[in-house]
Amino acid sequence: MSDPQGTPPEPASTGGPAVSPGPVLSLIGAALMAAGRPVQARELAGVLGIPEDAALRQVQAFTERLDAANLGFTVEAVAGGYRLVVPATLSGQLAPLLAPPPLPALSSAALEVLAVIAYRQPVTRAEIEAMRGGSAGTVVTLQERELVKVVGRSEAVGSPLLYGTTERFLLDFGLRGLEDLPPLENANFSHLLRS
Repeated sequence: MSDPQGTPPEPASTGGPAVSPGPVLSLIGAALMAAGRPVQARELAGVLGIPEDAALRQVQAFTERLDAANLGFTVEAVAGGYRLVVPATLSGQLAPLLAPPPLPALSSAALEVLAVIAYRQPVTRAEIEAMRGGSAGTVVTLQERELVKVVGRSEAVGSPLLYGTTERFLLDFGLRGLEDLPPLENANFSHLLRS
Protein backbone atom coordinates (compact mmCIF):
# COMPACT_ATOMS: atom_id res chain seq x y z
CA MET A 1 0.00 0.00 0.00
CA SER A 2 1.29 3.49 -0.82
CA ASP A 3 1.45 6.49 1.50
CA PRO A 4 -0.48 9.65 0.48
CA GLN A 5 2.55 10.83 -1.55
CA GLY A 6 2.59 7.58 -3.57
CA THR A 7 5.81 6.21 -2.04
CA PRO A 8 5.58 2.50 -1.21
CA PRO A 9 6.67 1.61 2.33
CA GLU A 10 9.91 -0.25 2.91
CA PRO A 11 9.36 -3.85 3.96
CA ALA A 12 9.67 -4.46 7.68
CA SER A 13 12.22 -7.24 8.04
CA THR A 14 12.91 -6.81 11.75
CA GLY A 15 9.36 -7.38 12.88
CA GLY A 16 8.73 -3.67 13.54
CA PRO A 17 6.39 -1.38 11.64
CA ALA A 18 7.27 -0.45 8.07
CA VAL A 19 8.36 3.15 7.63
CA SER A 20 8.13 4.82 4.24
CA PRO A 21 11.35 6.43 2.97
CA GLY A 22 10.04 10.01 3.36
CA PRO A 23 9.64 9.95 7.14
CA VAL A 24 12.73 7.78 7.78
CA LEU A 25 15.12 10.72 8.09
CA SER A 26 12.62 12.66 10.20
CA LEU A 27 12.22 9.67 12.49
CA ILE A 28 16.01 9.30 12.85
CA GLY A 29 16.32 12.98 13.80
CA ALA A 30 13.46 12.71 16.27
CA ALA A 31 14.96 9.57 17.84
CA LEU A 32 18.39 11.16 18.27
CA MET A 33 16.88 14.34 19.71
CA ALA A 34 14.41 12.62 22.05
CA ALA A 35 16.73 9.95 23.45
CA GLY A 36 19.08 12.35 25.24
CA ARG A 37 21.84 9.73 24.94
CA PRO A 38 23.72 7.97 22.15
CA VAL A 39 21.31 5.70 20.25
CA GLN A 40 22.69 2.42 18.94
CA ALA A 41 22.14 1.32 15.33
CA ARG A 42 20.15 -1.73 16.46
CA GLU A 43 17.79 0.55 18.41
CA LEU A 44 17.26 2.74 15.34
CA ALA A 45 16.68 -0.37 13.23
CA GLY A 46 13.94 -1.43 15.67
CA VAL A 47 12.28 2.00 15.56
CA LEU A 48 12.46 2.14 11.76
CA GLY A 49 11.52 -1.51 11.22
CA ILE A 50 14.49 -2.14 8.93
CA PRO A 51 17.68 -4.24 9.18
CA GLU A 52 20.60 -2.77 11.10
CA ASP A 53 22.79 -2.34 8.00
CA ALA A 54 19.96 -0.38 6.33
CA ALA A 55 19.62 1.75 9.48
CA LEU A 56 23.35 2.56 9.31
CA ARG A 57 22.93 3.71 5.69
CA GLN A 58 19.97 5.86 6.71
CA VAL A 59 21.98 7.43 9.56
CA GLN A 60 24.71 8.27 7.02
CA ALA A 61 22.12 9.80 4.67
CA PHE A 62 20.61 11.79 7.56
CA THR A 63 24.08 13.04 8.59
CA GLU A 64 24.91 14.13 5.04
CA ARG A 65 21.59 15.95 4.63
CA LEU A 66 21.94 17.62 8.04
CA ASP A 67 25.50 18.77 7.29
CA ALA A 68 24.47 20.09 3.87
CA ALA A 69 21.64 22.10 5.46
CA ASN A 70 24.15 23.74 7.89
CA LEU A 71 21.57 23.98 10.70
CA GLY A 72 24.01 24.28 13.60
CA PHE A 73 24.15 20.67 14.70
CA THR A 74 25.41 17.38 13.35
CA VAL A 75 25.49 13.66 14.13
CA GLU A 76 28.40 12.28 16.15
CA ALA A 77 29.26 8.60 16.45
CA VAL A 78 30.20 8.15 20.11
CA ALA A 79 29.97 5.56 22.90
CA GLY A 80 28.68 2.85 20.56
CA GLY A 81 25.84 4.95 19.17
CA TYR A 82 24.85 8.24 17.56
CA ARG A 83 23.81 11.58 19.05
CA LEU A 84 23.13 15.12 17.89
CA VAL A 85 25.82 17.65 18.82
CA VAL A 86 26.76 21.26 18.19
CA PRO A 87 29.92 21.46 16.06
CA ALA A 88 33.01 22.63 17.96
CA THR A 89 33.23 25.65 15.64
CA LEU A 90 29.98 27.00 17.14
CA SER A 91 30.20 25.87 20.76
CA GLY A 92 32.31 28.84 21.89
CA GLN A 93 29.65 31.31 20.80
CA LEU A 94 27.03 29.43 22.80
CA ALA A 95 28.92 29.64 26.11
CA PRO A 96 26.68 32.41 27.52
CA LEU A 97 23.64 30.16 27.06
CA LEU A 98 25.13 27.08 28.66
CA ALA A 99 24.75 26.36 32.36
CA PRO A 100 26.26 25.36 34.67
CA PRO A 101 29.67 26.78 33.86
CA PRO A 102 32.20 24.19 32.76
CA LEU A 103 34.17 22.41 35.44
CA PRO A 104 37.77 23.47 35.88
CA ALA A 105 40.25 21.58 33.74
CA LEU A 106 41.61 18.34 35.16
CA SER A 107 45.06 18.59 36.71
CA SER A 108 47.98 16.84 35.03
CA ALA A 109 47.96 14.31 37.91
CA ALA A 110 44.27 13.55 37.29
CA LEU A 111 44.91 13.16 33.56
CA GLU A 112 47.77 10.74 34.30
CA VAL A 113 45.55 8.64 36.57
CA LEU A 114 42.77 8.74 33.97
CA ALA A 115 45.21 7.56 31.29
CA VAL A 116 46.39 4.66 33.46
CA ILE A 117 42.80 3.60 34.12
CA ALA A 118 41.74 3.99 30.46
CA TYR A 119 44.64 1.93 29.07
CA ARG A 120 45.01 -0.67 31.84
CA GLN A 121 41.43 -1.23 33.02
CA PRO A 122 40.34 -2.88 35.15
CA VAL A 123 43.04 -1.68 37.53
CA THR A 124 43.43 -1.31 41.31
CA ARG A 125 44.51 1.85 43.11
CA ALA A 126 47.79 0.14 44.09
CA GLU A 127 48.48 -0.70 40.43
CA ILE A 128 47.75 2.92 39.45
CA GLU A 129 50.18 4.18 42.11
CA ALA A 130 52.85 1.70 41.01
CA MET A 131 52.54 2.77 37.34
CA ARG A 132 52.54 6.48 38.15
CA GLY A 133 55.15 6.33 40.89
CA GLY A 134 52.87 8.46 43.07
CA SER A 135 49.50 8.80 44.75
CA ALA A 136 46.25 7.90 43.01
CA GLY A 137 44.27 10.32 45.17
CA THR A 138 42.63 11.92 42.14
CA VAL A 139 40.56 8.76 41.56
CA VAL A 140 37.90 10.34 43.80
CA THR A 141 37.80 13.46 41.60
CA LEU A 142 37.50 11.29 38.50
CA GLN A 143 34.64 9.36 40.13
CA GLU A 144 32.88 12.62 41.06
CA ARG A 145 33.10 13.70 37.42
CA GLU A 146 31.73 10.28 36.42
CA LEU A 147 34.78 9.56 34.23
CA VAL A 148 35.71 6.40 36.17
CA LYS A 149 33.79 3.94 38.32
CA VAL A 150 34.31 0.81 40.39
CA VAL A 151 33.89 -2.17 38.06
CA GLY A 152 34.54 -4.98 40.52
CA ARG A 153 37.03 -6.38 43.01
CA SER A 154 40.42 -7.94 42.38
CA GLU A 155 41.13 -11.50 43.45
CA ALA A 156 44.32 -10.23 45.13
CA VAL A 157 44.69 -10.26 48.92
CA GLY A 158 42.22 -7.86 50.49
CA SER A 159 40.01 -7.83 47.35
CA PRO A 160 40.89 -4.24 46.35
CA LEU A 161 38.48 -2.29 44.15
CA LEU A 162 38.98 -2.36 40.38
CA TYR A 163 38.47 0.85 38.40
CA GLY A 164 37.44 1.37 34.79
CA THR A 165 36.17 4.17 32.59
CA THR A 166 32.51 5.07 32.09
CA GLU A 167 30.28 5.96 29.16
CA ARG A 168 30.70 9.58 30.30
CA PHE A 169 34.44 9.20 29.65
CA LEU A 170 33.67 8.14 26.06
CA LEU A 171 31.21 11.02 25.64
CA ASP A 172 33.52 13.70 27.07
CA PHE A 173 36.48 12.56 24.98
CA GLY A 174 34.44 11.99 21.80
CA LEU A 175 35.33 8.29 21.53
CA ARG A 176 33.09 5.66 19.94
CA GLY A 177 34.69 3.02 22.17
CA LEU A 178 37.96 2.20 23.92
CA GLU A 179 39.36 0.95 20.62
CA ASP A 180 39.42 4.63 19.53
CA LEU A 181 41.98 5.55 22.20
CA PRO A 182 45.15 6.85 20.55
CA PRO A 183 48.21 4.57 20.74
CA LEU A 184 49.65 4.76 24.24
CA GLU A 185 52.85 6.47 23.10
CA ASN A 186 50.77 9.28 21.51
CA ALA A 187 48.22 9.63 24.32
CA ASN A 188 47.72 13.16 25.58
CA PHE A 189 44.32 13.46 27.20
CA SER A 190 44.66 17.18 27.88
CA HIS A 191 44.30 17.82 24.12
CA LEU A 192 41.43 15.34 23.74
CA LEU A 193 39.23 16.79 26.48
CA ARG A 194 36.60 19.10 25.02
CA SER A 195 35.14 21.91 27.07
